[in-house]
Amino acid sequence: MVSRMIVAGNEATNAHDARMLWLKYLKHERRSSPKTLEAYGAATARYLAHLEGERGRALSVSDLAAVRRGEVRSWMASLRLSNRPLSQNSVCQAFAAVRMFHRYLDRRLACPNSMIAAMPAPKVTRALPRPVSEAEARAILSAPWDDPSLSPWEAARDVAVYMLLYGCGLRVSEALGLRRSDAPLGDSLRVLGKGQKVRVVPVLDAVREAVQVCLDQLPFRLEPDELLFRASRGGPLTPRDVQRSIAAVRERLGLSDRVTPHALRHSFATHLLEAGADLRSIQELLGHAVLSTTQRYTAVDATHLLGAYGRAHPRA
Repeated sequence: MVSRMIVAGNEATNAHDARMLWLKYLKHERRSSPKTLEAYGAATARYLAHLEGERGRALSVSDLAAVRRGEVRSWMASLRLSNRPLSQNSVCQAFAAVRMFHRYLDRRLACPNSMIAAMPAPKVTRALPRPVSEAEARAILSAPWDDPSLSPWEAARDVAVYMLLYGCGLRVSEALGLRRSDAPLGDSLRVLGKGQKVRVVPVLDAVREAVQVCLDQLPFRLEPDELLFRASRGGPLTPRDVQRSIAAVRERLGLSDRVTPHALRHSFATHLLEAGADLRSIQELLGHAVLSTTQRYTAVDATHLLGAYGRAHPRA
C-alpha cells in the first residue's frame, strides 16, 4: 500500500501526488510555460520512477526527505546511459527540476532535504550563439521569393516570419503567436514571451511592410483572435514548418547547418551589439530574464573584434 502523509492546507499526498501539486504550483503561481512544465514534469517523473525502482516500493513524501546524494547521482547517470541518452545540458536541466521540486517540498509540504539543497549542480556546456553574417541574413530574407515551390502568399508569409525573427528579435513561438488582430503592425509590438511576460519591441518599416504584404496576399479569412500565419492548407503555421523552410533556404543558398530560425534571433542581437547597442537595451528587446543570458553575446562580439583586429592591424 502506498504510504501517505497529511500536509496542512493540502490533501493527503504520496510522492507522486506531491509532484502533481508542484506542477500545479508552477503553472498557476509561477506561470511557467507549457514547455517548461512538460520538461520538468518528465524529469521528476523519471526521478521518482528511478528511486522506486532502486527501493522496490512506492515512495511517500517523507521518503523524499531521506533521499541521499548518491541516489541522485545514480539517477543522473541513468539518464546518460539509457537507450535514449540525454545530453549533459539536458541532464543539468533535469537536475534543476529535481532540486526545484525538493525546494517546493521543503517550503510548501514541510519536507526538507538539506543534502539535495546543498548538492552542486553538474556543469553546463554553454554553446555560444551562432549568428549569420549580414550578407547571409539579407540572402535568407529574400530567398522565399526565388523558390518556385512556393506560391506568392507562402513566400510572403515566410519573408514576414523571417523579418520578425531578424528585424524584431522574436522567438519563433512569439512570431507564430501573432494574431490577425495584431496586423497591420504599428510602430511597436506587444509580445507575449516566456513565462507569460509581455514586452514591447519597436517595429522597423521593413518588418511592417513584410507583414502587410503577407496580410494582403493571405488567401484565408481569419477571425481577429485567430493566428495570423497559416500553413498551406489553412491550419496554423508551426515551429517545425519554419524549421523546414529555413532548412530548404539553407540548402538552396549553400549555407552551413548553423543557419536555423533561432540563428536569426541571435543575429539580431549580435548585429545590434556590433553596431554599438548596449547590453541592457538588447536584454529588453530579447526578453531575457537575466543579463547573464544576454552577456553571451559579448563573447561573439569579441570574436568579431579580434578578427577585425587581425585583418587590420599592421603588426598582426
